[in-house]
Amino acid sequence: MFDSSDVLERLDRIEEAILQLAGKHPQKEWYTPADAAQILGRAAYTIREWARHGRIRASKRRCGRGTAKEWMISADELRRIQNEGLLPLPKY
Repeated sequence: MFDSSDVLERLDRIEEAILQLAGKHPQKEWYTPADAAQILGRAAYTIREWARHGRIRASKRRCGRGTAKEWMISADELRRIQNEGLLPLPKY
């Protein structure tokens, strides 16, 4: 019939969908590409590419040790993406 791990996995997905629909994600000021990807239902790679190509407003910030920087997306920009979509491709 049903495997208990399948049922638990499905319940987790249902719970996440309900939280997303209810807008009850923990509110942050800044989101990582992984966080934004989960909220928008996209891959983190896609979010990074949108940032790199100027399709969303994002900034690079230091993360962890060393000189590596990570894209960060503001909560306002995340709401804008949800309501208005991506920015047009910049003209060079």
